[in-house]
Amino acid sequence: VQLQASGGGLVQAGGSLRLSCAASGRTFSNYNMGWFRQAPGKGREFVAAISGISGGTLYANSVKGRFTISRDNGKNTVYLQMNSLKAEDTAVYYCAAGRVLTKSDEYDYWGQGTEVTVSS
Repeated sequence: VQLQASGGGLVQAGGSLRLSCAASGRTFSNYNMGWFRQAPGKGREFVAAISGISGGTLYANSVKGRFTISRDNGKNTVYLQMNSLKAEDTAVYYCAAGRVLTKSDEYDYWGQGTEVTVSS
């Protein structure tokens, strides 16, 4: 599976961004999809994940109520709608695909990352 993330950019605190991750190469609906992020000087952390078929979701406590993960299996794309952005959301965001829906980084395929900068 090849993953291409996009949609990052510079936004003011309180603003919104929508990230997209386009997948190709395998049957998209067979895979659970996750978003992770890595802030400067920090390790990679889980943000959100969505099941391939049921659409069930997982969220990190830090983004619950502000971020929404969704997917369009017809377009082979997963989205991360980010609202009420905070300076601490600044990071490179990565999408990932895997057979297990999990908050750990045990995903099989990773995209290249898209950078989000939130100015305070």
